[in-house]
Amino acid sequence: MIYEIVDLNIKSGCQTDFQAAVEKANPYFKSAKGCLSFRLEHCIEEPTNYTLVVGWETVEDHMVTFRESEGFVAWRSLVGEFFTKPPQVKHVTQVVNCF
Repeated sequence: MIYEIVDLNIKSGCQTDFQAAVEKANPYFKSAKGCLSFRLEHCIEEPTNYTLVVGWETVEDHMVTFRESEGFVAWRSLVGEFFTKPPQVKHVTQVVNCF
């Protein structure tokens, strides 16, 4: 499994609406080929900063299959208006798990 880690910065005062939009997008991720998990984390120190963490079977499931799907288009239409700058995306894999 790999994780897509996305740093998101949104417009101030839009946190509640943004979080609701992410919840509405859940079905698009849940039905996506290779998508294993989907969560949103909110930064305590920077209230307009969020981290999206999506578990995928492969990078290709995210970067090719999902990105070329109608689900991706729907996802971006739900949340795109909230971004103050383009999301920063990286893919990681776990290499050490201590506990």
